[in-house]
Amino acid sequence: MQTEFAKKLGLDVSIFAFTHCRDVVVAVSKAGGIGVLGAVGYSPAQLKEELDWIDEHIGDHIYGVDTAIPQKYEGMEETSADKLVEMIQSAIPEEHRKFAQGLLTDHHVPEWPEGDDEVTLSFSLVQAQLLVDEALTRPKCRMIVNALGTPPPEIVEQVHASGRLIGALAGRLKHGTYHKEAGLDFIVCQGSEGGGHAGEVTSMVLWPQMVKLVAPLPVLAAGGIASGQQIMAAMSMGVEGVWLGSQWLNSTEAHAEPAQRESYMNATSEDTIRSRSFTGKTARMLKNEWTEAWDDPNNPDPLPMPLQGYLTFDATRRTHRYAGAGETQKVAFNPVGQVVGQINEIESCRDIMMRLMTEYSESYDYIQSLMPE
Repeated sequence: MQTEFAKKLGLDVSIFAFTHCRDVVVAVSKAGGIGVLGAVGYSPAQLKEELDWIDEHIGDHIYGVDTAIPQKYEGMEETSADKLVEMIQSAIPEEHRKFAQGLLTDHHVPEWPEGDDEVTLSFSLVQAQLLVDEALTRPKCRMIVNALGTPPPEIVEQVHASGRLIGALAGRLKHGTYHKEAGLDFIVCQGSEGGGHAGEVTSMVLWPQMVKLVAPLPVLAAGGIASGQQIMAAMSMGVEGVWLGSQWLNSTEAHAEPAQRESYMNATSEDTIRSRSFTGKTARMLKNEWTEAWDDPNNPDPLPMPLQGYLTFDATRRTHRYAGAGETQKVAFNPVGQVVGQINEIESCRDIMMRLMTEYSESYDYIQSLMPE
């Protein structure tokens, strides 16, 4: 499964692993694919620390960094990161703060320790620019990906000038057109089954249309992939590789508390929902009492991005750190795709890669057996 795009990057297999865990990045890259670190939750200093660790442990392999610069967001005219954060915080209604805090209190989620109040989010150009600058100081970082729309022209030019590739996610055909017109090097086409921010159209319908629309631009398939058989289905539609996120959440290397792992292990494919309750944009996650509360018309509506993300940042970090305390899982932020129903055991990243390739090969053999002699 070494496509032309994989060869361009020097990969053994065209598997791209999106993850917020540096250990997963290293493990997947060492296993022949490429790990892509989601940097949305990092400050520049924190990202430097993570990339220092990756550079030290990844050997001669490469990796990527994923940012999140929406095309439209509150405060997009602001050019100072500090002033933007101040403006966002002042724009969050007190009613929303009390509602969010009340949900955490009612479910006995422990408070965050005093003295550690930095809010680290980068849902804006002014913040993401600092992360891109840091990533581009790393020779082993060979690609930048934007998770929320077409990257601004200055980012595209900067990445290209550094000799690296830049791509972006697309959940609608028009997004793919925008990406191609902007001169991106590849598109990650994600169907509605995918975890996190995704569109309305399912993968099996969206992938082949995107491939045809943006040809010859390489397309990576995302959303609804957690087996070699699903990889085979995607590859048969002309994509140049697969982009997996949910698959790594319960890997041995993932940074997850036992209670969070149990939530994923116990969930079925019917237990996810597309909700604006954590980021302000529709994202797929495990449904629970938090998502239901924000969907209730008698309660406050989610705020637009990035206001909702800053409002819920405390809930996100507390429910991750204290995943097993009280009734935390009833209000936890657990982003995951519908393939969560296939994630029923804990495997190492290397074992996952080997399983995927074995299943892919078996699927190929099966299809071949259907051909007339």
